[in-house]
Amino acid sequence: MKLQFKHQRFQADAAKAVCDVFAGQPYLTPSYMMDKGLGVGPLFAGHGFTGFGNARLVPELNDGVILENINKIQRGNQIEPSKRLEGRYNLNVEMETGVGKTYTYIKTMYELNKRYGWSKFIVVVPSVAIREGVYKSFQITEEHFTEEYSRKIRYFIYNSAQLIEIDRFASDSAVNVMIINSQAFNARGKDARRIYMKLDEFRSRKPIDILAKTNPILIIDEPQSVEGAATKERLKEFNPLFTLRYSATHKKDSVYNMIYLLDAMEAYNKKLVKKIAVKGISVTGGTATEGYVYLESINLSRGNPAATIEFDIKGKNGVRKATHVVSEGYNLFPKSGELAEYKDGYTVLRIDGRDSSIEFTNGIKLFAGDVIGAVSEEQLRRIQIRETILSHIERERQLFYKGIKVLSLFFIDEVAKYKQYDAAGQVCNGLYADMFEEEYKQVVGNLQITIYDNDGYLKYLDGVTAGETHAGYFSIDKKSRRMVDSKLGNRKERTSDDADAYDLIMKNKERLLDRREPVRFIFSHSALREGWDNPNVFQICTLKQSGSDVRKRQEVGRGLRLSVNQNGERMDTNLLGEDVHNINVLTVVANESYDSFAKGLQTELAEAVADRPRMVTVELFRDKVIKDANGVEQVVDLDLALNIYEGLIAGGYVKKGILTDKYYEDKKNGKLEIAEEAADCKESVIAILDSVYDSRAMQPEDARKNNVKLKMEQSKLDSPEFRRLWANINTRSAYVVEFDQDELIQKAISALNLELRVSKIFFKVETGTLKDIQSREQLQQGSAFVKEVNEVYKAEVTSNAAVKYDLVGKVVAGTGLTRKAVVNILRGIEKVVFDQFAGNPEEFIIKAAQIINEQKATVIIQHITYNKLDKVYDTTIFTEPTLKGQLGVNAMPARKHLYDYIIYDSTKEREFDESDGTSNEVAVYGKLPRGFYISTAVGKYNPDWAIAFHEGKVKHIYFVAETKGSMSTMQLRMVEEAKIHCAREHFKAISTESVVYDVVDSYAALLDKVMC
Repeated sequence: MKLQFKHQRFQADAAKAVCDVFAGQPYLTPSYMMDKGLGVGPLFAGHGFTGFGNARLVPELNDGVILENINKIQRGNQIEPSKRLEGRYNLNVEMETGVGKTYTYIKTMYELNKRYGWSKFIVVVPSVAIREGVYKSFQITEEHFTEEYSRKIRYFIYNSAQLIEIDRFASDSAVNVMIINSQAFNARGKDARRIYMKLDEFRSRKPIDILAKTNPILIIDEPQSVEGAATKERLKEFNPLFTLRYSATHKKDSVYNMIYLLDAMEAYNKKLVKKIAVKGISVTGGTATEGYVYLESINLSRGNPAATIEFDIKGKNGVRKATHVVSEGYNLFPKSGELAEYKDGYTVLRIDGRDSSIEFTNGIKLFAGDVIGAVSEEQLRRIQIRETILSHIERERQLFYKGIKVLSLFFIDEVAKYKQYDAAGQVCNGLYADMFEEEYKQVVGNLQITIYDNDGYLKYLDGVTAGETHAGYFSIDKKSRRMVDSKLGNRKERTSDDADAYDLIMKNKERLLDRREPVRFIFSHSALREGWDNPNVFQICTLKQSGSDVRKRQEVGRGLRLSVNQNGERMDTNLLGEDVHNINVLTVVANESYDSFAKGLQTELAEAVADRPRMVTVELFRDKVIKDANGVEQVVDLDLALNIYEGLIAGGYVKKGILTDKYYEDKKNGKLEIAEEAADCKESVIAILDSVYDSRAMQPEDARKNNVKLKMEQSKLDSPEFRRLWANINTRSAYVVEFDQDELIQKAISALNLELRVSKIFFKVETGTLKDIQSREQLQQGSAFVKEVNEVYKAEVTSNAAVKYDLVGKVVAGTGLTRKAVVNILRGIEKVVFDQFAGNPEEFIIKAAQIINEQKATVIIQHITYNKLDKVYDTTIFTEPTLKGQLGVNAMPARKHLYDYIIYDSTKEREFDESDGTSNEVAVYGKLPRGFYISTAVGKYNPDWAIAFHEGKVKHIYFVAETKGSMSTMQLRMVEEAKIHCAREHFKAISTESVVYDVVDSYAALLDKVMC
């Protein structure tokens, strides 16, 4: 995979803000004679002695002019103007995690070189991990920037053993960047770093002196983690022309001259980062006298809701926890093996999809994510792991057809819980790794096929094992080469747990994003603070207690970046053509309740945007710079500020200093009206209003709250179009089938002899011998054994004599034929076919009934007729039972449908509904409820849609449609084809020419059949 990059306005604005500080500086490329050191040797081969550095500011750009430039930039960017300069010169840029901070400062380097000729840059980072991430960003953006600027940046990582790079940095006239972690220069005394030493191999020169001579521009990445008091002094020795600081979380005492600000609220409002959803896991109660129950989810469908719960069950080997789907009336006491903890009132009284809750007869009520009873920390962590896998699979299923690989990230508190070492020093699974593999196998093994699944996705799942789909990222001890815990907040270098995992996560980001790479779940410890991030992290699970040293905002920051598809294209609004937040949702599986996590995150986000104004006042606009569509700027004086403010109040956009819902609604719909005096500068005024803090903007959603209860739109049910439609299709019918039963019996016998094959059970036995062991690698690679024999044995299995099967009765029930007909069929099949019954009775019965029904269906198509009855369906079938669904899973908002939402059963149904809802030809349509069916000899049949068109636009006013993914009769089973044939005959019998029934695979195909 190759990551694709595009030009984004905010990144260009941030680069322009830096460049504009020095407006008036000419384009200069000064040279000087480099310090050649003692003698001339191979170190200087091909480099000469000419050095190139950044030109100093011309005298005209004194401190007063620079401050004036900064203030102008700040007013234009809605930032409070600085009253003084902070040093010469310190500039801050604040950019929310995940929006492309490194990309932005690389672009800034190019722009500074283009405008002023400056070409020497040093990027200072707080850790080895971030250093590698920055280096990777230079690599993956290299081609993109070369195309834009027609030149390359030469970049390298500082290494005291490769000092030739320092001379190249100084002697090369092109743009040069050195990336260095602060530990490489931030030490004195006996721990003095080589960068300050006169080194023999550097011809008795100090590397720091050569670097300082170039007057480099310093870029501090994550300054809050780099700049302690000592480090700030060390940075001065680089003799910087000026210093740029980039962070999402600047320290309050280190906010110097802020020139560009893209904080969390603005990044979210502009949809530059993922939307955050939270799955909280909260323990209620917790006494040993309460029965253990975990409510995993509420399952909604057209029928009654069900709940997935986990509870204790007594087995032969003791008590174990098991997961069951339950409905109202389900009694845990007998199902648990009569465990005493469930004796009193643990019968399900009510399951409510409106608030995702379950209530027992003893009064205990649980909401999705709640767990009661004696819950160990180990069990809580297992629940979290399971919930993360469930969220992962759900998101993966939805995004698979869009070509987006989904990743999940686990934060853990100690390495030993993920990986351990045995007595021989070999790595083995820890507690969490075992839990993960167990839960993953169970989730995938119990997967229910949904509308999102297709052969491609299921094949993808089958191709990835539980063991290979997770990897770790931890620090490693340099002596023992074993994984160790990282201490957050320390200044020691951090590396990964093993080279493969580290290269995959930090250096081979594209490989991790490629579906051919099986790793989808990542366990991490040391990356918590600023470490790596990846655009396709969609789930973050905290298997640890978040303390004051690890803030929620730091944790979610690892997954905020917008995702990319398999072509490396960023999944933003332009590419998707839809709301970016429908795709980009980061789900946090927290070890606390949703309310608790959301409140904590909201508090941190509020702190991060504390400098934002809290109310709309006249002073909000005064002295701000606004500009019209032509870029003409003006400073807002008091009179203009009053006009804007009073206009907002008059328009209903501001009440008591707070922006109203009307403001947000009109802004969203493009109907916002601004005072006439500032109407030409509407976008600038909106930008100022957007600077006001709005707690609703960043409120994380509850990942379990996507359930919807459908509400009937009575006006549509009562509309003339629907009433005429209903009057033409609501008549019932009865069928008559006259066919030769002997013909059916013979067809069934022939088909059973040809097609009935019941599964056999085999044992596979492989034999191998351990050969001479020449190395430990042989054992690790599994190549020490040589396979010698591979044999397959048939298992001799017969039906249990204690279990009596009513073979004839079961087939009668499955086919609707008489016992006499079934007996004649079974007697007529070949002995070798019938003998399969003894080996696998259940499968024999199921498959035999299916084959007979298919033959029955072919006969019916030729011989069935329908007669119209006096009975009709009433419209009450549209109101009962209550319909419920889950947004993004099987429900979506609807426009011309009878309900405010639509419940769909397949991708085709969803696409058909989307077309119906936006079509000008359609007046009203309805998804026919299960209560509306046509009786057939092979079971009840429920068509999909009833559609009324506007008169005059189509040939037929009414249409009953069945949506199928394929129109090929070869791909429709015989029974299904028979039901469709029966439906055609039914509508011929009951309706006039104004009603058409047909099978279509799209709305376009439907129009082809009905357009005038």
